[in-house]
Amino acid sequence: MVLNYFSLRYAVANDHPLVQPLVAALKAEESQRVHAYVRDGLRTMAGKMGELQARLARLDALGSRLSKSAGLKGEEFAFDVPVPGRGGADAHASSREWSLRQIGAELDSLTGHLEDRSDKLRFLESAIAEQSAQALITPGKSPIRGVAYSSSSYGWRVDPFTGLNTFHEGIDFPAHSGEPILAAGGGVVVYADRHPQYGSMVEIDHGNDLVTRYAHASKLIAKVGDVVLQGSKIAEVGNTGRSTGPHLHFEVRHRGVAQNPARFLRPPG
Repeated sequence: MVLNYFSLRYAVANDHPLVQPLVAALKAEESQRVHAYVRDGLRTMAGKMGELQARLARLDALGSRLSKSAGLKGEEFAFDVPVPGRGGADAHASSREWSLRQIGAELDSLTGHLEDRSDKLRFLESAIAEQSAQALITPGKSPIRGVAYSSSSYGWRVDPFTGLNTFHEGIDFPAHSGEPILAAGGGVVVYADRHPQYGSMVEIDHGNDLVTRYAHASKLIAKVGDVVLQGSKIAEVGNTGRSTGPHLHFEVRHRGVAQNPARFLRPPG
């Protein structure tokens, strides 16, 4: 056994002709094994890269939907990479193995695309959150639950007390005494008191120089300084002040100037 070992070492060291084919076969086998290992690794990396591409395509699709929901213009905020379906016959004959350089370049490109999409999606998240918050403070909810019409609209009308043609600066919602008056939008109560014309009245400041006014109430619930949410009960319907019967007189004012409330209120439901 020992003699055979030293004989083989001597033959290898002296490059004996009988040993050369064996050494060459071993080297070829080792080379094939390494090549197969590298090839399998490259295929695995290429498969992972395909998964990243598919995820990027889904991000693009989600981004496009979110940008439309946020009301952003496509040319200003484009997710312009197409989202194609993928498939087809096995084209093994015309396939080529990926090289490390190609995979590295493709991964760098995908990383750049993913960073770009992530930045855009973060911006979209902020934009949608801001819009949602803005929707909650903008006076868009009907101040009387379930009432979609008014008994007297905004604009010129015959004054019910004088018979003269006068400008009505709000809209009147018909309702029974004691019915809840709701905040049309979130904000801070800046007035909650008796007024000689409007009777018991609440005013809410919604920011951006926008104020809503709720008049002729029978009972005031909100107090000056209260922070109220959209839909919060702030008073109860009544017949106080210059009023011919139970109803809510509702106004929207921007920088003190009366606006048509119909421009702000959404249909109930």
